[in-house]
Amino acid sequence: MALPSGARLGADATQALSALCGYRAYGRRWVFLLVLSLLSFSNATLWLSFAPVADMTAHHFLLSTEQINWLSRVYLVASIPSGVVAIWVLDSVGLRWATIVCAWLNFAGSVFRTVPFMIDEIQDPFAFLMGGQSLCALAQTLVIFSPAKLAALWFPEHQRATANMIGTMSNPLGILVANLLSPALVRKEEDIPIMLGVYIIPAGITCLLATACLLESVPPTPPSARAAHSTSEKFLDGLKLLSRNRAYAVLAVCFGGGIGIFSSFSALLEQVLCVKGYSNEFTGLCGALFIVFGVLGALALSLYVDRTKHFTEAVKIGFCLTSMVCVAFALVSQLQGQTLALAAICSLLGLFGLSVAPIAMELAVECSFPVGEGAAAGLIFVLGQAEGVLVMVLLTALTVRRAEPSVSTCQDGQGPLDWKVSMLLMAGLCTLFSCFLVLFFHTPYRRLQAEASASYSIQEDVSPAPGDREPHPAPTP
Repeated sequence: MALPSGARLGADATQALSALCGYRAYGRRWVFLLVLSLLSFSNATLWLSFAPVADMTAHHFLLSTEQINWLSRVYLVASIPSGVVAIWVLDSVGLRWATIVCAWLNFAGSVFRTVPFMIDEIQDPFAFLMGGQSLCALAQTLVIFSPAKLAALWFPEHQRATANMIGTMSNPLGILVANLLSPALVRKEEDIPIMLGVYIIPAGITCLLATACLLESVPPTPPSARAAHSTSEKFLDGLKLLSRNRAYAVLAVCFGGGIGIFSSFSALLEQVLCVKGYSNEFTGLCGALFIVFGVLGALALSLYVDRTKHFTEAVKIGFCLTSMVCVAFALVSQLQGQTLALAAICSLLGLFGLSVAPIAMELAVECSFPVGEGAAAGLIFVLGQAEGVLVMVLLTALTVRRAEPSVSTCQDGQGPLDWKVSMLLMAGLCTLFSCFLVLFFHTPYRRLQAEASASYSIQEDVSPAPGDREPHPAPTP
């Protein structure tokens, strides 16, 4: 859609209009963002706290690696039914109470996991570990969907992207810390209680801050016109529109599959690499590189796309590059002594794959407008979790026990697993999703078109008509 030159209002003009309309941004919005960011960070650390030390945890509690996998997988399973409910809760209950409930669930789950160490008579510690993880999993969907809504309700237009980025990037930062901290804390099996106690600290601080500092769901005065007058479709009407949107369906299936592969990669990385003799510390480093380069790539790509609006091109190229790196990981992860290659591959996997996530979420909103941002992004996340469960179950089901001696550093006591077929399948699925997206995803940018039309209309309204202009004074003789 082409508009006349100068149709878009500048930042100064937009802020001037906001002042004339009485819009106001409150300083306590940053407190709300801090609480939400800490909550997302804590929830992510609790999700993957066991994954980097899965072998030691399994051996200590006399559990199988499949049971340890379910401590991470329960996040995916619980988010499927609770994700749809979370979208509705954020709109009906309000952001404040949703955040407080989320913080208490997160804190209660972190404490519940330590019960087997406080009571010696417990016969089934797995039930308490799973119960604690389940409480944290219920909190996940609320905290994942909240940054976009917080930015829309509390932040002016020129700060929304920054606020959304801070809240969203706190989650992978938590995953990064879990990958580094768990192996560092658990040098031997007796250190597992220390690890669980450390992860209670941020959960407790966040719970205290949420309860004491969050006083209202919306500010007394909205920060922008969009916050004051929402144009989003109602929840059920939005679902109907999404079900009839072919471009959204293609993106949801492909990007949801990418989320599933990312979740499986994060949860199973230690088990895949320990078979070939790689230590837990090295696995944590690979996970950390994946997150660090993913966050750096997301920041750079967001700046580029914000300037060029090449959403589709960035997502398609990112998916194709990710599939090639995923094939490389499937091959190199089956070799011994390839620390440098694996570190580089994990870095590239984050740079090309994880960096695409915020752009794909923006693209989902663009192709589904006027459906609300929470519904458009949230349903993709729910679908991604469902696909993640299927992918993780399939990958673990295709493993077989190795009969021959190996250099394995796995400590589950049941013999190392052969992940060759599973890793090739993961690479194949990634390639399939990439090809499907490149061939079948095409869409106009509906939200950008609507906003451009609105900006042009506002400029026409605030500009004086030719007949209203004051005539130039006649020249003085």
